[in-house]
Amino acid sequence: MDLRGVITRHRKPLLAAAGILLWTLAWLDAWAFFLCPFWLLLPVFVLGVGAAVLAIRKARSFPTWKERAVWSLAIFPIWQFLVYLTHILGADSWSQRLQWLGTATVFFTGLAWVVWWVDRESKRKRKRTTTKDKNWNPLDLSAWYYEGRSPKLRQSLGTLLSYGLCFCLCFLLISQFRGCSIYESPAGGGEVAQLTQVVKLQKVERRKYVINPFSSVIFNPPPINEVKLQLLEVTEHLYKVGSGKGDGAGFSKGTRRGKVRFLRLKYDGGDWDQDMARGSDLNLLTEYGVRTGHPVSDRPEPIEILRLKSFPARKSPPLVYMTGQRGIQVSSAEIKALRHYLTDQHGMLFGDNGGSPAWGNQFISMMGKVLPRVEPIALYLDHPIHRAPYPLPKLPYVARHGRSDALGWVVDGRLVAYYHPGDIGDAWADGHSGVPREIWESCYQLGVNVIFYAHVEYDRWLNATKEDEDE
Repeated sequence: MDLRGVITRHRKPLLAAAGILLWTLAWLDAWAFFLCPFWLLLPVFVLGVGAAVLAIRKARSFPTWKERAVWSLAIFPIWQFLVYLTHILGADSWSQRLQWLGTATVFFTGLAWVVWWVDRESKRKRKRTTTKDKNWNPLDLSAWYYEGRSPKLRQSLGTLLSYGLCFCLCFLLISQFRGCSIYESPAGGGEVAQLTQVVKLQKVERRKYVINPFSSVIFNPPPINEVKLQLLEVTEHLYKVGSGKGDGAGFSKGTRRGKVRFLRLKYDGGDWDQDMARGSDLNLLTEYGVRTGHPVSDRPEPIEILRLKSFPARKSPPLVYMTGQRGIQVSSAEIKALRHYLTDQHGMLFGDNGGSPAWGNQFISMMGKVLPRVEPIALYLDHPIHRAPYPLPKLPYVARHGRSDALGWVVDGRLVAYYHPGDIGDAWADGHSGVPREIWESCYQLGVNVIFYAHVEYDRWLNATKEDEDE
């Protein structure tokens, strides 16, 4: 068999199959794996939309049902492109709406196809069966369970209920399956050290002028010996911050493709996406990367609480973030997922009160269910999370909501949850919500400290468990 001839004859179907496979892999990565940067995935989704448009234009010469089939299949790449585009632009509220709108569109499109197919097959079986055996074929109106009045209506209702049940089961199955999600820290090493703020004095001397007293030009010269001292504030990276031994700043159990990511938890009852559309998460990640030298992700990552269960052991995120100002509603399954994440997966929860004492009380109440045997303690400025990489002279906040100090939940000497009452996410957002530079700079420093602390503790745990396995 001439392989080249086969490829030549079936070139278009093979190219279409390759394109579908590439689009599927990109969709899986955007949905579950988060390995490729958005600038690499976006062209794939753009090409998918372009292919869908070309297929629609070519389908004009097809029979009616084939043309409609092409239109129906084109929904998927266009839907995925719009959802992903709004997501990377930070408009997650619109991304959520598009997800639900697309799901409803797929449901009714599929229902229309099922009704059309059932009706077509029913017309082929108009004649009643003459045998005495019961007819079980649901496509035949003479089936025994359709007997009586309005067999067509009974068939239609049965089709709707069956399709609706199958669609709901598939939707629940897909929503629970998240693929093999993994989290990998950047490879490297270093030590837990402070990034010292240093003020340098730079002497700037202005030019000296020699004046001709008999000149006809009159002007006001500056004082001859005027000297201005300019203060330049710089950050001195005295140490390679990280954990363990390795080349470059990073973590000893990290990988070359690993990046520091910032995962935000979704929950019911409130505004989990507060400040996200204003660049809060990405701004903090950018600042963390610049200040520590660690590779960071280039996209926000909101995830459901139950998705934490999909991360395998030793490949789970060291830190997840939770904020809002309205209400918190979590199910018993989500409580168990958080407990498993904090204790068994060695993760850490960062709670930031976005604007009300009530939200803080609900967060503390939620933690009481997640860790019923652990009482929160006040975290003072001498705690390691407030000392490195930046030594904080005071706890920064945009606005206090209910208390003035941070709370922590400690398990086996490790801080597993950190609650901040002062809405520091506002300071990370574009424009810094109008707060002075001193405040938003301190808020960035605290955010860097929390991310760094979680990754260092996770890296130490990976090293300790590796040693236990070796023994």
